[in-house]
Amino acid sequence: MMKKWIKIEGRERRHKMIRRKIVGTKERPRLSVRRSLNHMYVQIIDDVAGKTLVAMSTMSPEVRDKSKADSGNVKGAALLGAVVAESCKKNGVSKVVFDRAGYLYHGRVKALAEAARKGGLQF
Repeated sequence: MMKKWIKIEGRERRHKMIRRKIVGTKERPRLSVRRSLNHMYVQIIDDVAGKTLVAMSTMSPEVRDKSKADSGNVKGAALLGAVVAESCKKNGVSKVVFDRAGYLYHGRVKALAEAARKGGLQF
């Protein structure tokens, strides 16, 4: 049990260090990633105005209909990245700052980022 808390505290510490440097603006909002065991959550945030421009997860209807059972794996993350990129284009966002929230750039986080790049977002 103690090892689990050490991992969580380490990720939170890394996230704080990352957030000191990364700020979302109107021109380049912040793409924030949250990962749970079964799902992933993404927000496009304008920190200056304090507003969330786009929010999606693997439970969103657009993603859920396409993914079926692949919501918590790399395929689901890639699908979420593509759908987020489409939604950002509709809202007029083309450039973002990637906030990986202390997670390693590996696996689901990497798949989401690469799919969003393929969808047209510039990091």
